[in-house]
Amino acid sequence: MLIDTYGRVATDLRVSLTDRCNLRCTYCMPEEGLQWLAKTDLLTDDEIVRLIGIAVTSLGVEEVRFTGGEPLLRPGLVGIVERVAALEPRPQMSLTTNGIGLKRTAAALKAAGLDRVNVSLDTLRPDVFKTLTRRDRHKDVIEGLHAAREAGLTPVKVNSVLMPGLNDDEAPDLLAWAVEHDYELRFIEQMPLDAQHGWKRDGMITAGDILASLRTRFELTEEGSQARGSAPAERWIVDGGPHRVGVIASVTRPFCAACDRTRLTADGQIRTCLFAREETDLRAALRSDVPDEEIARIWREAMWGKKAGAGLDAPTFVQPDRPMSAIGG
Repeated sequence: MLIDTYGRVATDLRVSLTDRCNLRCTYCMPEEGLQWLAKTDLLTDDEIVRLIGIAVTSLGVEEVRFTGGEPLLRPGLVGIVERVAALEPRPQMSLTTNGIGLKRTAAALKAAGLDRVNVSLDTLRPDVFKTLTRRDRHKDVIEGLHAAREAGLTPVKVNSVLMPGLNDDEAPDLLAWAVEHDYELRFIEQMPLDAQHGWKRDGMITAGDILASLRTRFELTEEGSQARGSAPAERWIVDGGPHRVGVIASVTRPFCAACDRTRLTADGQIRTCLFAREETDLRAALRSDVPDEEIARIWREAMWGKKAGAGLDAPTFVQPDRPMSAIGG
């Protein structure tokens, strides 16, 4: 079990498969990109599967989310999913992606055992997408979402970040589109995860702003905390159901007290939170041929030291010490 001193139990493992990405989103990284990790620093497919196996069979992990960077850029992704699906007990598996490669991979991922996907899409307007991501790939994301739904990677969740002066007027349109196509939309408050450290709390689009905008067109009924559990998104029933919309208010309404996550970076470090300043090295242990029991002990010890605010310095966030692409979203 991965328990901390505040009684929180981590059952949800986020695994970053690569730090690389084929977009350059303005809230994530600079236009010129970043210095990518050396190939030798990245975990191999075998090392990733071994660590996930330890987490699932010895540490009580029940859900595995593959992230990046952009996880579809990982050449061995389908094989990793297939091997994790064969674990006993079998964890629930999902993937967070920008959707660009989903059209060609969705069916193979479903056949390998992936359960569902989260796709990032901040706008319905191709010109705004190009401004936000610095790439002209809007059509690819839309086609990837369709392919995921057709492959049965459901519920297909769409993650959207609203930015002042760019797409802050799109919340109702995004929800109407998601309802039409049977996607579950989740708005995420912009967090300070940009490598260029340009995030400012002043002027950010808050959960309150988002809900006020949605209510100009939709009737929203709050699901309540019992239905939410440890999930980061507060959810509302749209126009009496069955569709729902979520808001992840990471800045204005942090949910650290219910956090059930542990994170494995692409280079084999354990992080207790996106905003943690400390990491625990599992790669060195793996490559020193220590037994699984010792790796499990190191992991338990790392999680035992998780902070109450999970790396938050209220009332403002502490800027992470390396970009989100190297940590995993």
